[in-house]
Amino acid sequence: MILLQSQSKYLLQLLTNRLQNLDKGVELDCQWIEFDDVRCNVQTSVKNPHLLLLSLSLPTPPPGAMFVGGLPYGAIESIKAAYGTAVQILDPPKDGYNLTLKLNFSKLPPDEDTRQVLLMKVASVRELVLGAPLRVILKHLASRSLAPDMDQLVALVHRPNESFFLLPQAEKVTVIYPMRFKDSTDTVLATSFLQEFVEARRSASAGLNNAPSCQWSPSPPEELAGVPQEALAANAGFVSFVIFPRHVDSKKIDKTVWSLSTFHAYVSYHVKCSEGFMHTRMRRRVESLIEALDRAKSDQEKTKKVGAKTSFKRLSLKESRSNSNSRTSPSWR
Repeated sequence: MILLQSQSKYLLQLLTNRLQNLDKGVELDCQWIEFDDVRCNVQTSVKNPHLLLLSLSLPTPPPGAMFVGGLPYGAIESIKAAYGTAVQILDPPKDGYNLTLKLNFSKLPPDEDTRQVLLMKVASVRELVLGAPLRVILKHLASRSLAPDMDQLVALVHRPNESFFLLPQAEKVTVIYPMRFKDSTDTVLATSFLQEFVEARRSASAGLNNAPSCQWSPSPPEELAGVPQEALAANAGFVSFVIFPRHVDSKKIDKTVWSLSTFHAYVSYHVKCSEGFMHTRMRRRVESLIEALDRAKSDQEKTKKVGAKTSFKRLSLKESRSNSNSRTSPSWR
């Protein structure tokens, strides 16, 4: 299985190129869309070549999601802790965006390796912002405690108007995903994929004994009792993971946060890859059948040509009489 990377390659390339060409006054205004409808915008000016503005537009949160001031819970604190003085949060953000950051290249660390690590963190701003509330909950799980001011059931946004749910406890955190797909083919493939996903976790030979336990069900689990019905509209079932403190230690928490916050995108990616693989196999099969038909047609044409060489020639009446006279025996004479 291929795992999605937390840093945006395009954003990292923009930051690296800009850092290497600070002496060139270039005005830049780039817009692009990441998966799950996360829109980004990067702006630089000729007057201030050492400054770069990075704006982020997040998916529209459904009712009940943990959003504070237009951002996920804990996002501001996570940004300040990760970027330090090199990045400043602008208030208010650029029109049409939830967050605008001002990066000052002159305040980057002088060491090249440290500077590159910071740029990779900036390129991972999506993970830092959207995964902030999940990180808060999992950090408390690592210390076997509960985060203050948290409900018993927490809804976190991960797609436009869609959320997944967390049931935090002191000893474990249960993560539940309602799986929705627009295309009927995607729904069938995703359902089969998720069922095999669960079976692989159950198999001891798969080497996944230390992975979080996984369950799939076609109907909402009991933990989602009381959730509005529109939030439970899932045509590919419900997937549940149980996270324990061993999954969120200091070395694993970043990977766990990213994997959980992008699980739906991970499934969608592999569903599309499966469709592409099947389409490729179908095209190859059709091409092989066409080649077989072409070979059969060429063999038939060869047979016709051979038959044409052995066919009889129609003679005229005069030619037939001359041939018959030449074949008559002269013994009567």
